[in-house]
Amino acid sequence: MSTAEHKEKAKELGVIGICLVTVSDTRNEETDLNGKYLRAEIEALGHRVDGYRIIKDEPTQVADVLDHFAASECQLILFNGGTGISPRDTTFDVLSRKLEKTLPGFGELFRMFSYEVVGAAAMLSRATAGTYKGKVIFSTPGSTNAVELAWKKLIRPELEHLAWEVGRK
Repeated sequence: MSTAEHKEKAKELGVIGICLVTVSDTRNEETDLNGKYLRAEIEALGHRVDGYRIIKDEPTQVADVLDHFAASECQLILFNGGTGISPRDTTFDVLSRKLEKTLPGFGELFRMFSYEVVGAAAMLSRATAGTYKGKVIFSTPGSTNAVELAWKKLIRPELEHLAWEVGRK
């Protein structure tokens, strides 16, 4: 089947469940603009948020929430935050060890689009994506602009297709 045929078939999926994880040492539900933005975007498309957490950028917390949501009904898990190179940024390291299949194009395209906005600083992002236990995992930087860019240019256009592909037998 062609990509167009895949996307057409994917429309038959219906409502897609998505889990959201904000990785931050400072944000809470009130100040988590990324969580609010993504929830509104997901629900506007007629999909649902199956889970939402704000966690510290601690390796055990990242691994625990990944495993928790991977055992749920959701089809995609969206992480934001913890993708930089500072000593506190561990999200990428934890996720990259757990991903069963990687989607290198996501990080490559994200950094390409980011370069158009922030220039060479885009290389500091370790945005990544892949699959884990039958779920599609995305990890983006925690800035609001980065989350919106990843959602609008990469995740939203392929949302149904991604959920369909990961669920195929």
